[in-house]
Amino acid sequence: MGVAHYLPYAMILALARLGLRSSEVVSLELGDIDWVTGRIRVRGKNGQRNDLPLPADVGEAIADYLRKWRPRNASRRVFLRDKAPIRGFKGPSGLGCVVRRSLKRAGIDAPTTGAHQFRHGLASEMLSGGASLGEIGEVLGHRHLQTTAIYAKVDLDALRTLALPWPGEAQ
Repeated sequence: MGVAHYLPYAMILALARLGLRSSEVVSLELGDIDWVTGRIRVRGKNGQRNDLPLPADVGEAIADYLRKWRPRNASRRVFLRDKAPIRGFKGPSGLGCVVRRSLKRAGIDAPTTGAHQFRHGLASEMLSGGASLGEIGEVLGHRHLQTTAIYAKVDLDALRTLALPWPGEAQ
């Protein structure tokens, strides 16, 4: 797998498993990863900093990218552009382009093609796994449950199977 494939894998895995925003992924620096404790420091909106557990698969993908595929460069950014000039991404839109190219190359026809879909997917997955909106909001770095509710789409068909019948209704 060449850098053109491995860069997106590590970045997309960070989006999908950690629920990070594009801006949080592209601004990750080498010192933000604590390999000993298995934690990652993320710079969120409004300068907010969150220390998150680093899932083993995400850590392995990032470590593999750093060891084998990251161009030699003085930049402290974890992820570097794979085209000249080799440097950190200017902003989150660069990651959006990486995601769109990766989806197209994989033959995935998704309803949305941006990086943000992974935050929504993680929130929905957590909700279906029994996590509360508060827990999901904590992972996504939200201050208000209303914001989290937008991300955590409710599977209404699944909820219907859990609903109790109204009193007097046939069972």
